[in-house]
Amino acid sequence: MLPELQSAIPGPRSRQLAERLRRCESRNITYLGADFPIFWQRAEAANVWDVDGNRFVDFTSAFGVASLGHGHPEIAEALREQSHSLLHGMGDVHPTELKVQVCEQLCELTFQRWDIGSGRVILGNTGFEAVESALKTAQLATGRSGVITFENAYHGLGYGTLAAGSMARFREPFAGQLANFGRTLPYPHCYCREEWADDDDCTADCINHLAEVERQIEATLASANEAIGAVLVEPILGRGGKVTPPKAFLPMLRRLCDQHGALLIVDEILTGLNRTGRLFACDHSATVPDLICLGKSLSSGLPLSACIGREEIMVAWPESDGEAIHTTTHLGNPLACAMALVSLEQHRSPQLAATVSAKGKLLADRFRAVADNTSRLASVRGAGLLRGLELVTPDDSRSPDGDAGGGFVPYALKHGFIVLADSPDGNIVALAPAFQISDEQIDSFASVFQEYLTSLPGSIS
Repeated sequence: MLPELQSAIPGPRSRQLAERLRRCESRNITYLGADFPIFWQRAEAANVWDVDGNRFVDFTSAFGVASLGHGHPEIAEALREQSHSLLHGMGDVHPTELKVQVCEQLCELTFQRWDIGSGRVILGNTGFEAVESALKTAQLATGRSGVITFENAYHGLGYGTLAAGSMARFREPFAGQLANFGRTLPYPHCYCREEWADDDDCTADCINHLAEVERQIEATLASANEAIGAVLVEPILGRGGKVTPPKAFLPMLRRLCDQHGALLIVDEILTGLNRTGRLFACDHSATVPDLICLGKSLSSGLPLSACIGREEIMVAWPESDGEAIHTTTHLGNPLACAMALVSLEQHRSPQLAATVSAKGKLLADRFRAVADNTSRLASVRGAGLLRGLELVTPDDSRSPDGDAGGGFVPYALKHGFIVLADSPDGNIVALAPAFQISDEQIDSFASVFQEYLTSLPGSIS
């Protein structure tokens, strides 16, 4: 299904709205360029319509929120029904039954499914709140404030997550107000292939790099001066460039945390809920974390996140005496919870994971075919329907080409596709489409991408 473009991109209405927004919103929030942005009006499945009547194919699923598709009919109906009875509750004082049901479902899908007991849940609104809940839990449970994070990680932009560790561009402007309890170490890259590989498939470079990372992690955990209580990790680096580690990475972290009494926190806000072709990305390596953080597609549209931890760890939180030491005004919002219950029911289906795996393989194969005909596409990273297209310079250095990555975003928009670029160098074209993305939409997008690469100097090998 090709996009339907009826006017210049962005159209006149979008340009008018951009000028109005420029006059009333703080700088550094919305990027307002000569050819950016469009203003959304409605969306359905993998399609988005802007205020000028143009239809686009969304290869971001709105930052991964609309994994099940924009305007999923059953989730939208749950929202409508709930809106007739209760819009807001008092989540940590007088909660709703919906909050209970969501917490029960999250425990069932994590620690009960992993068959290692039960879990306990802290609900939040955004992803960084879930991560900060996990960090607070680690402090209470271990008595140690130190946290190991990894280079180019992205765990949100709250002060707690920034202090633990984040990409420099997000952290440095506020470094003067941040505590220093995080220790950032290298994140291992699987050089032999772009998806989790079995140990026997890994090259010497991959094995040696992982061994060096393990040495640094173990030394940091063993250091009394570091006082490490937790290791915080993304199973795949998200905004850090869709970097997929060796399959042995998460099991190694699990083993080292057990040896040194630290907690393993897995941030699955982006990778969780079937995005990589398994219910959770940590399932690919059969690694059970101590705490898992979810968000984005949890409700498929309204702010809702969750930190789920093993029961024996979560008891470190004291019983409430009527004044919770960690809460939010909108905790367990009934609208978001009603949507989450339908969303989680959809994610339970093994067929959904199989569909994502098959669709992800088709997408990766299509772009690897593009890579065979150009020197500018170095690799297709990621797993399932979380993919990154690595653009490099045409010279012998094959350096990250941020100009090419950033340049493709408005080019794609003018051809009817919504896409983002990420990584520290901006050279990774990030793909996270809705699970219903069609084969035809993938093929059309790949053709536009190939045309773009052909237009770049030194593109064709």
